[in-house]
Amino acid sequence: MWARPAAAAEPWLLLAGPRVRWSLAALAPVGGRMEEPGPGDAPPAAKRRRLLAGEEKRPGHGERYVPPPRKRNPGVSFSEPHFAETRYYFEGGLRKVRPYHFDFQTYCKGRWVGKSLLHVFSTEFRAQPLDSYRAAASAGRLRLNEQPVRDLSVVLKNNDFLRNTVHRHEPPVTAQPIQILVENDEVVVVDKPSSLPVHPCGRFRHNTVIFILGKEHNLKELHTIHRLDRMTSGVLMFAKTAEVSKRIDEQVRQRQLEKEYVCRVLGEFPENEVTCEEPILVVSYKVGVCRVDPKGKSCKTVFQRLSYNGKTSVVKCFPYTGRTHQIRVHLQFLGYPIVNDPIYNMEAWGPTKGKGGEINKTDEELLRALVEEHRSKQSLSILDVSEEDLKPIVGSKECDHSGYCTKPVEIMPISADSCRTEDSKDQKEAEIQACLQNSDTRPETHEANPEGASSSGNQDGHTEEKDPLCEECKIVRQDPSPRELVMYLHALRYKGAEFEYNSKMPDWALEDWDES
Repeated sequence: MWARPAAAAEPWLLLAGPRVRWSLAALAPVGGRMEEPGPGDAPPAAKRRRLLAGEEKRPGHGERYVPPPRKRNPGVSFSEPHFAETRYYFEGGLRKVRPYHFDFQTYCKGRWVGKSLLHVFSTEFRAQPLDSYRAAASAGRLRLNEQPVRDLSVVLKNNDFLRNTVHRHEPPVTAQPIQILVENDEVVVVDKPSSLPVHPCGRFRHNTVIFILGKEHNLKELHTIHRLDRMTSGVLMFAKTAEVSKRIDEQVRQRQLEKEYVCRVLGEFPENEVTCEEPILVVSYKVGVCRVDPKGKSCKTVFQRLSYNGKTSVVKCFPYTGRTHQIRVHLQFLGYPIVNDPIYNMEAWGPTKGKGGEINKTDEELLRALVEEHRSKQSLSILDVSEEDLKPIVGSKECDHSGYCTKPVEIMPISADSCRTEDSKDQKEAEIQACLQNSDTRPETHEANPEGASSSGNQDGHTEEKDPLCEECKIVRQDPSPRELVMYLHALRYKGAEFEYNSKMPDWALEDWDES
């Protein structure tokens, strides 16, 4: 298993384990432009194999041969081979994904050039002991320029191409189906259930809206127009062509898109209309935490109360900007956090839970308190953060076997989206390090088990693949309940110059809803 670099100043790749991060920078040659090999550049096939394996030196070079980088075509790349990687099954109100083997790949990073694989593992990928990397190499899981790497002392060169076979486990999501609200020649509009990421990111790949639409509704090559947090439900739009996406995205950029959300908050929200224009600052991209701060980005949200049942209020929200967690942060600042918000309705923020911006903690202390509170409640997985990212915050604590610890975060290729933001696309570069757009990576799955893998039957009669190198296979994780996978924030309506899409009011927003 490859883990996250200890201190990387650029997006990076995690090779192995159920969670992986990568970037366009990792997939492009470090030393300059990609170029097609010219005539006579490529040696004969047999000799090429020997050169790649380091068994023969290229004439006149006296060192290991590295082939020219391959040209990659950017764009939406999910198709039948990707959808066929594994299967879903349903259990206890949850949609689950059967574990599967998968390849992740990258070109050598500039800082790795001249360093051995062993050195890179020992200095940058320290989540696992070196013995685990040696075991992966011995099992043929690590490949350099498509040749198995048995000796980790090999020195990396510019344009070296690395591939790693991993055994992936995805967290369960709600079994609630995705409802198609509108489908025509230009768009697909759905009612997204809570707990589903829009696109592959974090530990999620098949348990995402993009993959479910492709696998179960034959809706492929979709372009995302806007984004919803994983825990936010409601109206989600996709364009069927790049032209439509560009047209609607321009409305988003010009703030011509009217957005209407509904939520349930703690306490008696004021009857009169409330406007909040407090600037919002990102505290941590990795943990996904923001707060009101004068140094933050300007934003505006208008709130209108719909009902109050003596304990909680149902509130309509009209965000005029699209900052990360804008609605949730503004509600917290006003003193009415969303009832089951796993970040902004926590004791870690202090006695007033951040009302009025009163936190009395440094950002580091706040993050540490949030993580520790979730640890104590065995709900750390809701943050979808890697243990590697948590170590600088809380130290090197071991995961327990309760199923609420997380593994290294991964980045997956997407068309244009984010795991945990509702911002317009022009916010991506600064506010989404956890997801990346238009990466034409070429993952591969394996029909046959990699060397050493075994199988065993499970309770529904399916043969479950076990991997001796996979730590996840050794852990029995406790499933969340379907109720734990719902946050009371819903995108109710999106209206543009030529369209208006609505979803129905969720059950928890109805006036006669029983909170018990």
